[in-house]
Amino acid sequence: MATLLTDNPAPGGPGATAMWTRADKDAVGTAYSSASQIWFTVVGGIVTEIYFPDVDTPQIRDFQLMFTDGVSFFHDAQRDFTHTCEPIDARAPAYRLTSTAIGQPYTVIQDIIASADSSCLLVRTRLVSDHPDLLSRLKVYALLAPHLQGQGEDNSGYVAVTTDGKKLVARHADYWLALNANCGLGHTSCGFVGVNDGWTDIIGNRRLPIWGYNCAQNGNIALTAEITRGTNTEFVLGLGFCQNREGMSSQPNPAMVLVREALSYPFDQESPRGQLQTYINDWVEARSAAPGFQPVLKTTGDNDRLFNMSHNILIAHEDKNSLGALVASLSIPWGYSNQDGNSGYHLVWPRDMCQSATALLAAGEKDLPLRALMFLATNQSPDGGFHQNFYINGVPYWDGTQLDEISYPIILAYHLSQEGALQNYNPKRMVLAAAGALIANGPMTQEERWEENEGYSPSTLASNIAGLICAADLAEHSWGDPATAQFLREHADFLESHLETWCVTTEGSLVAGITEYYIRILPTQVKSVGNNRNPSLPEDPNAATVYLKNIPQGGAFPARDVVDGGFQELVRLGIRSADDPIIKNTINVIDAVLKDDLPNGPCYRRYNHDGYGQGDQGQAFGPQGVGRPWPLLTGERAHYEVAAGRDAKPYIRYLEAFAGTRGLLAEQLWNAPDLLNIYPPLIKGGPTGSAMPLAWAHAEYIKLVRSVSDGRVYDRLDIVADRYQKPHPKSLLEVWNFDRQFLSMKAGKTVRIPMTTPFRLRWTDDGWNSWQDITTTDTAVGIHYVDLPTQVAQAGSSLTFTFFWLSSQTWQGSNFSIDLHP
Repeated sequence: MATLLTDNPAPGGPGATAMWTRADKDAVGTAYSSASQIWFTVVGGIVTEIYFPDVDTPQIRDFQLMFTDGVSFFHDAQRDFTHTCEPIDARAPAYRLTSTAIGQPYTVIQDIIASADSSCLLVRTRLVSDHPDLLSRLKVYALLAPHLQGQGEDNSGYVAVTTDGKKLVARHADYWLALNANCGLGHTSCGFVGVNDGWTDIIGNRRLPIWGYNCAQNGNIALTAEITRGTNTEFVLGLGFCQNREGMSSQPNPAMVLVREALSYPFDQESPRGQLQTYINDWVEARSAAPGFQPVLKTTGDNDRLFNMSHNILIAHEDKNSLGALVASLSIPWGYSNQDGNSGYHLVWPRDMCQSATALLAAGEKDLPLRALMFLATNQSPDGGFHQNFYINGVPYWDGTQLDEISYPIILAYHLSQEGALQNYNPKRMVLAAAGALIANGPMTQEERWEENEGYSPSTLASNIAGLICAADLAEHSWGDPATAQFLREHADFLESHLETWCVTTEGSLVAGITEYYIRILPTQVKSVGNNRNPSLPEDPNAATVYLKNIPQGGAFPARDVVDGGFQELVRLGIRSADDPIIKNTINVIDAVLKDDLPNGPCYRRYNHDGYGQGDQGQAFGPQGVGRPWPLLTGERAHYEVAAGRDAKPYIRYLEAFAGTRGLLAEQLWNAPDLLNIYPPLIKGGPTGSAMPLAWAHAEYIKLVRSVSDGRVYDRLDIVADRYQKPHPKSLLEVWNFDRQFLSMKAGKTVRIPMTTPFRLRWTDDGWNSWQDITTTDTAVGIHYVDLPTQVAQAGSSLTFTFFWLSSQTWQGSNFSIDLHP
């Protein structure tokens, strides 16, 4: 039993405001074994967020070393060294961090892994110098900033006295961590950040620690320990985590036991029981058991380095308790400007997660993509939709409705079915419920893929059309339900027939000589809260105004003058051919308007006038900024080249250049002149403070390599292309719902009215001189609908109708009309 010292508490709490740290990681890693439930990140010469026991729960801000000879220099591991970070073995996410002191003749080499057997981080440190006298004088301190349970506030730290020496421990609620070294800890102190923490004394005040506080309670704390290495130039640090329940939360013993056990085994790679060798072997054996797809020779420009790293990175973003849960990134964008409560990107976005799962399927993995599908099915909402993003326990973070996040799980299920990878799992209930949600919540989306605007989005419509066709194919050929298949195909056809009407301007002016192209979004106002709700807004891409987020005063622009690359999903999924004239026009527009030629290749911004990104002076985003180019959009542009039958290998090289020596793809890249006088510096073509690595970007790279190797777009759905890229009759459906109350239509079409509850429709075409009642037809996707034919109605007349709700036995209380025209 440990004794927690409390007789000399640090004053000055609760300390500085707790913030997170840099998002542009140098490395992310985890043990392959599920017995080790930690994930670690590295950036700028130090360990940053460590996650435990879930991939979405960070437990520390950072963990670093400080160095001094006690007289002439005081070195911070982040700022007073130059760094390189590289894999120890290319087959596993184990990393060697080499830090060379600036102005002093010594180097610090750290090998960073997780114990394969427990939730313990291990850092083997070696001090190297040609000056033995310097090494003999060098004092080394460990500095740890706990943010237990994702909270920088209300942490408590203690010096723990045990029979085998002192440890440092910290607690928040029922979470504990424990820090020790294999050579033991000497001088220790617990303090409040910015007041009396170790960094403030050693680096800030340039002196040896004078504090010896043995506890710091209920604040933003830091723990400091001198490493008692003696004459040794090598030592191992262990940082263990536990969650104590059932009345045991007052003791850190389990965390200390983890550390003691992990440090009792040799670290060396060559040892049969060496921690490093075990860690690497687990990854190598797991990957060797299912070698999967290998790129065609010379497809990549780096001997498949980034392909293999991307594969491992996606695997490393899976949770080990909620199997199949893949988070978007082990980072918090612009974390150094974000306080507690900002969960960053270590959350599940169904769209991003499906991109990762499909990429792993493209790389030859089958079990993990299936686990991902089953995880999504488990977390599907009762209405068939999915939360915008959520923690791995299913609790939503934001809760907008994004229809592409409903359609991509259907597409993933179809891919798994085509690969014969569903095993004994039947996704019927998930797929049909999701298909129903697409119909019930569409055709416009509350938010498109950039999570900012409501309306008709080409990229969202593309995934919805493809998702419905995939669901229809599964319904007919896997589940023997041709009636449901026909219903879903009819709705997909309705969407497809309106693509150009909703999403193509004929009066564009962005590029001279090109007036017809896809816009980013046709805005609507039906889902907004307040007095602006307008479910009958004219569907006119030439006249609509879009209000953009993240820029001053929410800038208003003609919708025809705002473009993004989302229309390429129409080609990628098979709805439009690469040589479609409007598609080709829009490619020329985005090349002219959105492409930035960076030193390492062309990269594309999300849309013109975007405000999500680093400010011009290097300031962190929030709540406004300047949109920067995204590497994954270069991958999307490359997929168009594959679809067009052209060589996309140069784009593979661009993405490899964007990943740089780290082998990590960032969310955004800096596209302005270098800013070297800020920390961290910004280099043109290098990462900004946005998420890095971004799982979606690595997924895009994997799929691009697979597409180029195969000579066809991996995501292309033949059942979609066969339906829409061949001559086909245009849909004669017009779908009316409470969010799309169109006021007029061409006579001769059929009005379909789908709802999520059964009803009886009373309607007239002669001003209620006569009327008819129609009861809804039920479907297997939870939609109840009626069809109103207008073939017999005369142009110039009107359809008028109202609803009788069967469940409540009540009338709607208002009428709705549609004027018919020739």
